[in-house]
Amino acid sequence: MSKGKLERGYYIRRHTSTVRAKGYDEQELLGLANKIPFDDRYNQVATLEDLEAHLIREFLVEVKSGLADDAQNLSVQTLGKRMNIVGGLEEALFPKNVGLLFFNSNPEYFFPATQIDVVYFPDGTGGDIIEEKIFKGPLGRITQAALTYIENRYLREVVIKHPNQARAERFFNFPLAAIEEAVVNAVYHRSYETREPIEIRITSEELAVLSFPGPERSIKMDDLQSGKAVSRRYRNRRIGEFLKELDLTEGRSTGIPKILRAMYENGSPVPIFETDDERTFFLTRLPIHTGFISEYRTQVTPQVTPQVTPQVTPQVTPQVREVMLLLKRLNNPLSKLEMMTQLQLKDSKYFRQFYLSPAMEQGVIEMTISDKPRSRNQKYRLTNQALALLQMEEFEDHIQ
Repeated sequence: MSKGKLERGYYIRRHTSTVRAKGYDEQELLGLANKIPFDDRYNQVATLEDLEAHLIREFLVEVKSGLADDAQNLSVQTLGKRMNIVGGLEEALFPKNVGLLFFNSNPEYFFPATQIDVVYFPDGTGGDIIEEKIFKGPLGRITQAALTYIENRYLREVVIKHPNQARAERFFNFPLAAIEEAVVNAVYHRSYETREPIEIRITSEELAVLSFPGPERSIKMDDLQSGKAVSRRYRNRRIGEFLKELDLTEGRSTGIPKILRAMYENGSPVPIFETDDERTFFLTRLPIHTGFISEYRTQVTPQVTPQVTPQVTPQVTPQVREVMLLLKRLNNPLSKLEMMTQLQLKDSKYFRQFYLSPAMEQGVIEMTISDKPRSRNQKYRLTNQALALLQMEEFEDHIQ
């Protein structure tokens, strides 16, 4: 290329300069030039057989669609057309990307890293212990499953009863409504062409939700932080439509204001929203309520009285409570069969679904051989959290 000759390429405006678009900037620019958004495009490496009829029908029932009654008698092709998740010529029909994301059991086959990673650092990010749970599957299901998992395992509530006050003070370490909005926003606005999962990191200081890429360039970060930002376009409008059907989002740029409001109503610090100049990522940070900071807890917990009663664990089901009381009464780890015998249960599947799995998910029982879950010598015992809960219940029963 001769000196002074302009190089062909795509250019964008960044701050006060005009620069050449490279990498993700160029990819996004070309995507914008395509009139059909990614989630509404035909996927020509897939076939209609990749849309699973049972997932479509279960979705229609869950959202109470008028199409649900007829769904059993309709083919995937007909259902797909009526739901606009199938397109193309009659002799060459293809599923749309949004259909594969919601109605295929393994969408990561078509869109690598379509998953939600929940990572907990009990000793901080510099500690040796890490709890990780990876959610894969249809987009709507893993969104709901990840939120339920976080709610059951990591959310805590404190109830403080003050003397001479009829109303108790209540707050959570992280408000569920804020977490829901942060996670759903990530699912809604991430790029499914980017091979990076959504990551939810939980520490003793904050809950953070990371997704790729960041918000569009028309949104100013000051407006985003204040809850005044309104998107001029949506990266995944069709995904938003299905999330809205599941009551997971309103799809009207209301997510950030809801996060701000939920944190305020819980008495939590102001959330923080971060990205870089290139808008390659978006990070939502929800600081923990100050009532759960260790210095504060050491002041409150030693002086538990009838007027100050912390409740630091979620409510458990009657079945989970039975398991807890059994393990406490016998004061020894038990195998699954031993627990079933003591509880007079014969259906192994029922026991696992309503007793064992919920108790494990809520963190009230743990394996004695955690590194070998399928060991024939595996037994289960109460966690420290469960013991604290049972002690607190005994205390409350005593003072009532």
